[in-house]
Amino acid sequence: MPIAPNFTSILKQDWEINFLQCYPNGYLKYTDLCNILQLTAGYHAELGGISYSDMQTHNQAWVLSKIRVEIKRLPKWKEVVTVKTWINSLENSRSIRCLEMYIGEEKIVGCETFWAVFNTKTRRPESLALPHEHFEKYSDRATFDAFGKIDFQHTMKSIANHKVKLSDLDIVNHANSVKYLEWCLDSMNFEFVQSQKIESFEMNYLKEVSMDEEVAINQYVEEKNIVFAIQRQEKTCFALQLYLK
Repeated sequence: MPIAPNFTSILKQDWEINFLQCYPNGYLKYTDLCNILQLTAGYHAELGGISYSDMQTHNQAWVLSKIRVEIKRLPKWKEVVTVKTWINSLENSRSIRCLEMYIGEEKIVGCETFWAVFNTKTRRPESLALPHEHFEKYSDRATFDAFGKIDFQHTMKSIANHKVKLSDLDIVNHANSVKYLEWCLDSMNFEFVQSQKIESFEMNYLKEVSMDEEVAINQYVEEKNIVFAIQRQEKTCFALQLYLK
């Protein structure tokens, strides 16, 4: 698609939190927080002509590699949030996108994401084939700390197993990035997940997981953080670190 007439390099998009997105306590699920952030990023890419549909003319897609989310508080059912997003950098096959979530003037979430351009036929990274010079790049950061490489070289406890189902897959035919977070949180204590004790979290995506593949969910617990590693055939595909208040 061509660049939309209303395209701007910084996008602000409003979302009303609906009941399908909330835990039983009425607060937004962490998984749906990530979905809202990614939907905003996808809409901005669509307005700027670098969406999935645009990229598929070159057999390309954006694939999430790393994400850090810092949370002051979660929004509640019926609250209207504004998500602000911009591109921090975009070179060759790599891009950093920043996102912030507000209620009124109060910033409640900061997020930074690291994306790679992925060829959906060769299943390999490659340089973006579409023009992106019209996106002004901003050096402003959305989080206090930058995302990093999660250390999962610990002696971990196996806490669950999962076989990838149709409902886990996304449009590029692998497990959707938010599903890994869902599998990990589903393995935790129900009340703890709802307690809003998670101050921030990071996720690293290392290898694809596809239909019918079986994965093991492993966990390492320290006083103020919890590390998860999802493994397929003893190779780590995904790592999650929760930082607690």
